[in-house]
Amino acid sequence: MKSVSMKPLIGLIVALFAIALVACNPTANQEQQATEAADPTWIFPKGDTIDRAHFSAGEAWVHWIMRPDSIYNTQLASVTYGQGARTKWHYHPAGQILIVVSGTAYYQEEGKPKQVLSKGDVAKCLPGVHHWHGASPEGEVKLMAINPHMEKGGVVWLEKTTDEEYNN
Repeated sequence: MKSVSMKPLIGLIVALFAIALVACNPTANQEQQATEAADPTWIFPKGDTIDRAHFSAGEAWVHWIMRPDSIYNTQLASVTYGQGARTKWHYHPAGQILIVVSGTAYYQEEGKPKQVLSKGDVAKCLPGVHHWHGASPEGEVKLMAINPHMEKGGVVWLEKTTDEEYNN
């Protein structure tokens, strides 16, 4: 009877065991999840600086995800506002939808109190409604901005948001 060497089989078992340990390592998986949660830009880059003429304070960046076209006449962007940054009052002829991705946002419609929005909150601004939005004084906020029906026109910029409006 010929003897069979067990070394290759043992090596294969050890290799499979090592792969299973690495794949099932909860610490590595938790570290990756923590990194993604701490870095809100891991899906989309911060983007290009937005013209400060449209802001009352601070800096903001935009990464265009989708531009209007003949089929989907909608803008979709990832917008990051620096700590304390805020837009001027403005409106969108076809309305706007804002989704908070990370951080704390401020949002206010004319004649209404300022709202504080957190991750996962959605602000639906109706067509023609004057409003402003931005980041809290505590840190950056990242928003997904959806501007539908761009055939009705783009943003119409108005007066600056005052410190009193922002801090109220």
